[in-house]
Amino acid sequence: MVTVADQPVDKKSNYKKLGARHKARRRAVDLLFEAEARDIDPAELTAERVTLALRDDAVAPVNPYTRVLVEGVADDLDRVDATIESYLQDWTLSRLPAVDRAILRVAVWELFHANDVPPVVAVDEAVELAKELSTDDSPSFINGVLGRVVEVAPQVRAAAAATRASAPADPSDEA
Repeated sequence: MVTVADQPVDKKSNYKKLGARHKARRRAVDLLFEAEARDIDPAELTAERVTLALRDDAVAPVNPYTRVLVEGVADDLDRVDATIESYLQDWTLSRLPAVDRAILRVAVWELFHANDVPPVVAVDEAVELAKELSTDDSPSFINGVLGRVVEVAPQVRAAAAATRASAPADPSDEA
């Protein structure tokens, strides 16, 4: 037990909720949710929030990892959505609650592209976000979908790495 200003703090139980990456994921889910509701590009919305935070101290700054997540999901949305859709049983992506779509999109993108995030962490974080933001049934639903996606994630990461390795060099890099 650690004390801060003479107040006991259970560091272990507060870690997940207070971690910078957890907050970044939650903000990414919020931005993806808002962008879908407003039918605007999530990367543009995030860029607007970054600019707004620089001009207005009342607006929270956007964590760099939030930007990575939102821009990554936006860039790879078709493949991320196709992957999610292929693992839904008796559901379609459009029938899911919008917040569940956003949570699944962040988690699937992390499973496929965030090499520094262990798969178990990506799944656990998605389940925690569902507990915080969605319905009572959402955490187990999201866990089930991601449990199946985890099985293919290593192959997707390996294929992406092979594609990057075999891609021709960008001629503009040679200057």
